Amino acid sequence: MTWMVYGANGYTGRLIAELAVKRGERPVLAGRSAEKVGPIAAALGLEHRAFDLAQARAHLEDVDAVVHCAGPFAHTATAMVDACLKTRTHYLDITGEIDVFESISLRDADARKAGIVLLPGAGFDVVPTDCVAAMLKNALPTATHLDLAFVVGGGASAGTTKTSVEAAAVGGRIREDGELKAVRIGHRRRTAYFRSGPREVGSIPWGDVSTAHRSTGIPNITTFTPVPGLLGRLQQVFAPVLQTPLVQNAGKSVAARVKGPDERKRANTRAEVFGEAWDADTKVECAITTPNAYSLTADSVLRAIGKIDGVAPGAHTPSSAFGADFLRELDGVVVGEVRRS
Repeated sequence: MTWMVYGANGYTGRLIAELAVKRGERPVLAGRSAEKVGPIAAALGLEHRAFDLAQARAHLEDVDAVVHCAGPFAHTATAMVDACLKTRTHYLDITGEIDVFESISLRDADARKAGIVLLPGAGFDVVPTDCVAAMLKNALPTATHLDLAFVVGGGASAGTTKTSVEAAAVGGRIREDGELKAVRIGHRRRTAYFRSGPREVGSIPWGDVSTAHRSTGIPNITTFTPVPGLLGRLQQVFAPVLQTPLVQNAGKSVAARVKGPDERKRANTRAEVFGEAWDADTKVECAITTPNAYSLTADSVLRAIGKIDGVAPGAHTPSSAFGADFLRELDGVVVGEVRRS
């Protein structure tokens, strides 16, 4: 298979390329700037191409799959998906953006017709949480509610930070009675029972309010991480200011200088996920521990590339593509038992 990493000069794109070479893979590296992508490709002994997304179709004609790593994906995913549909190229990305998941899900019929797989969220966003959601649904098929919580260590990359700057202006999102609903960040608080111990968490907009609904059909979904209770109230008050071009540009300028965790920090930090699903009579819960979120992303993307040809064409979530147990195949992941009460 010929496959490509687009955005290979970004933090996560480079991690994927480096791990690919360690595992004997030879992806084509690509991005908008030859000056940025070229030296990385040369150091790894890989082919590289430089093009912007308007030219993507011409550069994907001989490519079987592309891993799209150039975010924020709200601005880039549509053009890459369009090119993939025209060239019959499998599409994977590492987004965690709710609206991107929603928009790509609407291309399901197009993907089936083209005979390709569209798989957004092939990294930490949202592989661990999506697989936990599917495990809980399998354990309790009648579940009507799902809470998913996560905590990560090690810091963020520039791309993640830029996306967060945009998201801060939007506020929270939940799934309620099958529909997406806007709420303030932290509108719900609860205790999440991680493997390392209980922690208070607050609701945030995370990709699973889209993907877990598609994976499980559960109509009520809220996602959580540790956030100060004051954050939601401040976001609600200052949202109009956060949306202004001046503040957005200033935030993204700062984000561009963020380097992301180095190899030592990635090796010494981990992430955790807790999920709980329930119906009128029963609750089920599960907790997992994973490597650093960026390390897991590189691993999960490479394993997804290795399996993508065996997936039925269409728009997928990680668990609809590979099953709930895909999580167990990833390096260093510890999955706790599903407990029922």
